Amino acid sequence: MLTLDLDQFAFELTDGAVQHVGASNTDASATLYDVTGIDVREYGDRRVKLAFEDDEGNDVTVALDPEQAREVARGVEMLEEDSPVFE
Repeated sequence: MLTLDLDQFAFELTDGAVQHVGASNTDASATLYDVTGIDVREYGDRRVKLAFEDDEGNDVTVALDPEQAREVARGVEMLEEDSPVFE
């Protein structure tokens, strides 16, 4: 299940094309639940791409710099040691 929270976005649909026509200072967030597929790979010369997919074909992709990717890896390792989630 994919949820999108689009705060004050304005879109225009013209001849089958979607274009954002609102202000550039808006916020959005995406959440993907029940992930069934994960892909981790290099992205360009200096990024790590994390891609997540569910059974319904929804996906979320995040590109991180190497230090951010290390922070994610450290955070998961800390949870493995301290959290009952991994028991």
